Amino acid sequence: MTYQPRVYRQSAESTDLVGFAVVVGETDLYIQAEARLTDEALDSVRQARTQIERHIQRHPDFATSLRPLPRPDDCPTLVREMYQAAQQADTGPMAAVAGAVAAYVGQQLLAKSSQVIVENGGDIFLATQVNRVVAIEAGSSRFSGQIGLAIPGGEQLGVCTSSGTVGHSVSSGRADAAVVVAPDTALADAVATATANQVQDPQDCQQAVQWATHVPGISGAVAICGDQMAMGGEIEIVPIAGNRKTLVQPTFRA
Repeated sequence: MTYQPRVYRQSAESTDLVGFAVVVGETDLYIQAEARLTDEALDSVRQARTQIERHIQRHPDFATSLRPLPRPDDCPTLVREMYQAAQQADTGPMAAVAGAVAAYVGQQLLAKSSQVIVENGGDIFLATQVNRVVAIEAGSSRFSGQIGLAIPGGEQLGVCTSSGTVGHSVSSGRADAAVVVAPDTALADAVATATANQVQDPQDCQQAVQWATHVPGISGAVAICGDQMAMGGEIEIVPIAGNRKTLVQPTFRA
């Protein structure tokens, strides 16, 4: 896998929070909090990676399966959440890894900051006290960078994105963006992958969104392919203009 610069982070600042990057191995996070919690974040990332890596040593198929796997009894909580998300989304457990790690780090940082945003390669854990907008990047689609999800203050949730045309996501579909919102960030990540897999052409967007929003625990979903967009669930789409102060980018730019 080649490295893709996270250039979208240049426009992802929230003026009320401090932004900083944390990189451990393949894990590359951009975090916003009320203070620069670099050491705490590094510790959390290392803990998360250790749990996953040790589990893979005992169960190698955890790293490669594209289908749900039976969950062993010897799972730490983070790994157990990945197994559960995979079962609900009908994916392999690693489809939930970015969201699971983002949530693990974000929840630990909440002990030091009442507001935390953790972005992990396009998958976001967000705990906010004020209204924010999560912008949607969708490659060459006319919707790309023009619309976003309105996130009300007081929410703690995951906003996860998969794409078959943009960035590093492993997808068998052709969606420019499949965005899924859920209180469980690992679940949002796995369902975003499964939603994007279902979009082969623009006409598939509506059916993919209907599937995603019927998964228990999913709050809403958006699918974009070319000039077509479908949305469903309890989410609000807003234009980006005028919302730059609270912008967070969830996916890669082309």
